[in-house]
Amino acid sequence: MVAETTDKLRKRHTGRNVQRVRMYFGVKQEALAADLGITQQEVSKIEQQEEIEEEVLSQIANVLGVSSEVIRDFDVERAIYNINNIRDNTFEQAATSTSIAHLEQGANSISQQFNPLEKVIELYERLLQSEKEKVDLLKNR
Repeated sequence: MVAETTDKLRKRHTGRNVQRVRMYFGVKQEALAADLGITQQEVSKIEQQEEIEEEVLSQIANVLGVSSEVIRDFDVERAIYNINNIRDNTFEQAATSTSIAHLEQGANSISQQFNPLEKVIELYERLLQSEKEKVDLLKNR
């Protein structure tokens, strides 16, 4: 009985992890569904599943710009700890060269490192590319 409970606690709910990573990046179910070519209801069902097929998980990870492992192994407590640890180190050491080296060393040891700024830049680059394509289409009319 105790071993069973411990196994359940160790086992990650992959669907819930998809939801958490999606929400972290500010992606709505509708947007994820559109990128995957499915309905919002199907995304909702996926997020309720404890286990997700590897192919589906890989597609979701690709759309969100992370690896399947990041989603599968996502741990809220560890992520919060990492965020707090990085924040505390940044405030304490005030971006000196020592703190930058320390953060880089810490970043290498953290398996769930997200850089929201990189994600924002990537999204803006996609938007810019889309706008350029629209302008080209209008010019060719």
